[in-house]
Parts: sequence; C-alpha cells; structure tokens
Amino acid sequence: MTRLETLKTNLIGIFGEDAALTEALGELTLEVPAEQWLSVCNRLRDDAGLRFETCVDLCGVDYLTWGNGTRETPDARGSALHSSRFAVVIHLLSITHNWRLRVRTWAANEDFPVVPSLMDCWPAVGWFEREAFDLYGIVFEGHPDLRRILTDYGFIGHPFRKDFPLSGTVEMRYDPEQQRVIYQPVTIVPREVTPRVVREDSYGAGR
Repeated sequence: MTRLETLKTNLIGIFGEDAALTEALGELTLEVPAEQWLSVCNRLRDDAGLRFETCVDLCGVDYLTWGNGTRETPDARGSALHSSRFAVVIHLLSITHNWRLRVRTWAANEDFPVVPSLMDCWPAVGWFEREAFDLYGIVFEGHPDLRRILTDYGFIGHPFRKDFPLSGTVEMRYDPEQQRVIYQPVTIVPREVTPRVVREDSYGAGR
C-alpha cells in the first residue's frame, strides 16, 4: 500500500465513508463544512494516524465565475446541497508520516463570508488569515487581530475578488500644494486591450 493509499484509508477510518474526500493528480482533498472547520482541523493535527503538525499555507478562493455558478458544497452530513462563492483552503504537512493533505471549507454567506479562525490549532496561520481577509473579505471568527496586511488600512474593497475592477476604485498621489499624499477617484480611462497578432504570409514557407 502506498503512502497516499494509507492516508486515504486513515482519513476514511476517522471521518467515515461519507467524508467528502477526492483524489486527483496524486493529491487528496478533504472538504469540511464551515461549522466543523475547527474541530476537524484539531483532529487532523492530533490524531495519531494523521498527525498534521504543520499548516503550510492558507488562502482564500473566489469561485464567482467557476463552473458557471453550478458548484455544490457539502453540508454537515457530507451531502452536496447548496452552492457557495468563497472558500478557504489549507495545505497540511505531517512531519511524522511525511504526507500532505489539502482541506477546503466554504463560507455560507456570500455577502458576509465568515469561517472560524484556525489560530488555536496552528498559530502560524494568523498572517495567512489576515491576507485572506484583506484580499477576499473573508472574516475569520476568533482571530485576535484581524486587519489588513497588504493594502492600506483605508483601502475600499477586496482586490482579489472576481468582481473587483482591474483598475481599482481609488488612486494615491502626492499633492505638492497640500504637501501630503491624497486619495482620489481613478483617472484611468477603462479600455479593452485586444492583442495584436502579426503574421507574415511567407512565414514557414519552404520549411
């Protein structure tokens, strides 16, 4: 039995045959309802058959245009009943067993996406959660210092959302009269960029 097969067997043995577990390209992904996010992650960390001591990465994902809005997400019983827009994905590493796992959960409310913070499980995710909050607007309930980390504190919107304008909404410049940095509406004129392809009639001739 390969290491991946052993991990899959252990996950099914712990979370049951109904666990939302998929395998693709030699990787396993476990989907977890938001209300079980923290409890499942604690078990992934503590169970002797799993021992995911390290959370390598956490990120937000906006599925606004993916699959034409037809995606479905698991509920607490593992049944796919409803669609959601925002997901949180973590990548875990077990140093003990030398295996990896992707885990994903979905925020139920698209207008105000909220998932529990994992800082009590892996304290190092604090900055990752702040990044997902800053760029996607996902709120991590229980985070002790949830504030922007990449954009300015006065920034409006979340720039990694699929519906955020490519040119942004405000621009910053130095005003010599006021002798300070000011914010103003974007002055870039929206335009559609069409790639120009140049072809020569004789290209490839005689080859």
